[in-house]
Amino acid sequence: MRLRSIHSLQGNEILAKTIYNEHGQALLNSGVSLSSTMIDRLKDKGISFVYIDDGDTNDILVDDVISDHTRIISIKQIQENFKVISRQNVLGKSVDLDNLSPSFSTIVNNILSDIRGHNEAISMLSDVFCYDSYVFHHSLNVAVYSLAFGKKFGLNEKQLHELGMGAILHDVGKIAIPVSVLNKQEKLTDEEFQLIQEHSKVGFDMLRGAHTISLLTAHCAYQHHERLDGSGYPRGLQGKDIHLYAKIIGIADVFDAVTANRVYRNAKLPHEALEILYAGANTLFDKDMVETFARTIALYPNGLEVELSDGKEGVVSKQNGEMTSRPVIRVLKENGENVEPYDFDLMSELNVTIVSCETSLNQEEAS
Repeated sequence: MRLRSIHSLQGNEILAKTIYNEHGQALLNSGVSLSSTMIDRLKDKGISFVYIDDGDTNDILVDDVISDHTRIISIKQIQENFKVISRQNVLGKSVDLDNLSPSFSTIVNNILSDIRGHNEAISMLSDVFCYDSYVFHHSLNVAVYSLAFGKKFGLNEKQLHELGMGAILHDVGKIAIPVSVLNKQEKLTDEEFQLIQEHSKVGFDMLRGAHTISLLTAHCAYQHHERLDGSGYPRGLQGKDIHLYAKIIGIADVFDAVTANRVYRNAKLPHEALEILYAGANTLFDKDMVETFARTIALYPNGLEVELSDGKEGVVSKQNGEMTSRPVIRVLKENGENVEPYDFDLMSELNVTIVSCETSLNQEEAS
């Protein structure tokens, strides 16, 4: 299968992976021939990328880090729980997280169970991001990235569970922020930006009052926007004063936010998001942690169309373990001419590099 930007689809392509809506219902099933109407509908739903079938790449598989069942059940539970919290907040009641924490804990356990059987670098580009439920999807994705990151970082089971709970609930304070501000397309006013920043403290206050939620989980909500150089919020903490979990979640949070389609900008590809993290290494983020994260996620996901420095063009066919910048490429063209498809391992030809991704270029043209 081949990964394509929603903006580069021409119509009549065959969908290779079922697309689900925010309720876990099939929006479009695999095997469907995509019409222009369907493509417009996907754009309206905020979907950035889809997988399509073609004869040269049908054997290229995408190994999902969590199962469709885990994702659908988790999103539904997060959505239901956050709505309960929101209702309690609107009514001025004390938020009762003790009754909800067992279901959040179950989500973490399910993610961990799926991750244990997944050994490749992870990719979640095919996921649905709908504007009205971004916080729910973002909470789950940050948990998945953080737990895979934490596993690579060598955390034990207890630490992973604490980290997972903190990741799922890191943005719980946003339920107190008006949707009109969260989804605003224009530049935020100073007052609106200050309101957004308050979600860290709001979330901390909600979580620290629960008897069944670790204080470390509460500090994940409090500190995930703190940065090494003290430029973060809400307290301007520096370096060693920021908890390890918050540093992990802070990296995962930025990565997922950048690679998600939002009402105010298009999604970026993983390697583009990682460039943003590297730009902040040793100032905003711990450089060693960014490098560990780079070994955790697939910089060039399977199915992505790429161009190489020696004139070859093709599709990423599989990953090379932790060497996520040097995958195996299914070559389809050489110097603009079609060739009989073959696999080219970038680990065996270190002088050849990926110089562009067609998906990325098409997306820029559409923005």
